[in-house]
Order: sequence, then C-alpha cells, then structure tokens
Amino acid sequence: MSGETAEDGAQSSEQTGSASGAGCCEALPAVDEKLLVADVQLLSALGNDTRYELVRRIGAAEGDVCVCDLEAAVGLSQSAVSQALSRLYSAGLVSRRKDGSWRYYELTADAEQLLETLDTIRTNDE
Repeated sequence: MSGETAEDGAQSSEQTGSASGAGCCEALPAVDEKLLVADVQLLSALGNDTRYELVRRIGAAEGDVCVCDLEAAVGLSQSAVSQALSRLYSAGLVSRRKDGSWRYYELTADAEQLLETLDTIRTNDE
C-alpha cells in the first residue's frame, strides 16, 4: 500500500505533511455517540419519499390531519400510511391523538423547525 508502513498501515510523517507526525492529523474532538444515533434515526425517518411527503403535507395543513386524508393525498393504502406515520411518530416528528376510530397527526415543534431549516437552506442555494 502506498504511503503506509508494512507493520501497521500507519502513514509516515512524510505523508502527513509534518516532520513531527502531528500537523493535520491531530485527534478530533469527541462526539456523543447517543446524539449520533438519535440524529441518524431522525434523519433516516425523513429519508423515504413517502414519509417526507407526509411530513410536508401535515406541515402544510392547518391543524391536525386524519389518516384518511393523508391516504387520499399520497395515494397509498391505510396500512402503508399508518406504517410511515408510526415511524415518524417514533422519531418524534409527529404527535398523534385518537378520536373514536380515527387518528389525527400533527407536526412536532422539532419537525416544524427542521422543515424551516431545510427551506432556508434551499432558499440560500437558489
């Protein structure tokens, strides 16, 4: 392997650009593993077209939204919509309430803030 020692695969000080071996290859600050896991769960919940569309549609509605309205809007079965909403609920992106046999969903404050951030980023890129 080019630039690695035969013993342990470590780069020599020549390849790191520093005579002492420090320079650009200093230790990075610690990252909280629990936060990483939580962030990945949150972002992966939005990493599906259906779930992202549901979040956007719920966010665009005034007040909470019934599952039956979401089914018609996205053209999927009740089962598929409910499964997607369950994942969004587990990620903390929607809240839900039950009224008789109907379930209603609303974005959480965190989800609203996340969508606002995405909108800001997109606007800045235009």
